[in-house]
Amino acid sequence: MIVCDGLVKIYKTKDLEVVALQGLDLRVETGELMAIIGNSGSGKSTLLNMLGGLDRPSAGKLMVDGKDLLAFSERDLVKYKRETVGFVWQNKARNLIPYLTALENVELPILLRGRRRRARAVELLEAVGLGHRMKNRLSELSGGEQQRVAIAIALANQPKLLLADEPTGALDTKTSNQVLDLFRELNRTMGLTIVIVTHDPQLARKVDRVVAIRDGKTSSEIIRRSYREDYENLEREAEESHVEYAVVDKAGRLQIPAGLMNADGFRNARRVRVEMENGRIVLYPPDAEKTEAK
Repeated sequence: MIVCDGLVKIYKTKDLEVVALQGLDLRVETGELMAIIGNSGSGKSTLLNMLGGLDRPSAGKLMVDGKDLLAFSERDLVKYKRETVGFVWQNKARNLIPYLTALENVELPILLRGRRRRARAVELLEAVGLGHRMKNRLSELSGGEQQRVAIAIALANQPKLLLADEPTGALDTKTSNQVLDLFRELNRTMGLTIVIVTHDPQLARKVDRVVAIRDGKTSSEIIRRSYREDYENLEREAEESHVEYAVVDKAGRLQIPAGLMNADGFRNARRVRVEMENGRIVLYPPDAEKTEAK
């Protein structure tokens, strides 16, 4: 569904140049449910905007659903945003029109495409568990219910790709879990490819794969071995259900996850010792060489 090769984004002003992405590589399979995590300024929201056709890369390759977004005209981008991709934002003002009911909010994007809107809107609201709240205005809905309406709106154009930017950032833990469970259900029942950008590493419990971005590049991945229905398992068990990978770029450079580099001996290290042992590549802290020499 998504192919990013050497993706670069540079923002330029009169006196300043900011490199948001520095040769980012990423693959997302059709029907995958994944999350992109990273600290503020890591480039994750920039990536999401480019996947959604809201921004253009400065260099590299960006393919979505077999389409080359770098070759798109403005007209092509409008069609792409209407037909291929759906958005869910953290800021509800970007998702919803406050003086309309839940049903009217979902009807609007369907109306713009000239389709029978009422039956489709009802179907979508029922799919997100709001069949009983269709006539309510937004002020009468909780934060979690408003986000469910936003998800229904994002699905109105029957997208192949759903992008969510911090969709649970303004919600409490219980409501966040409900919204994330809804994403998983939509992924299963509709076969949607879903990419969620977040700062919350706990999302690893809810998605198939987590990609970490650091300094504008993919730094590591966590891939889920099996999906657990019981989210109250011990932390140890949750960790055992994932495999973490460091990412090797085309030049053979390895980005080691920041958490591992905080271990004793590696903290603040500018270099590490590399050896091949029994078919494995082993990294030693720089001080290990001094110790063995003694």
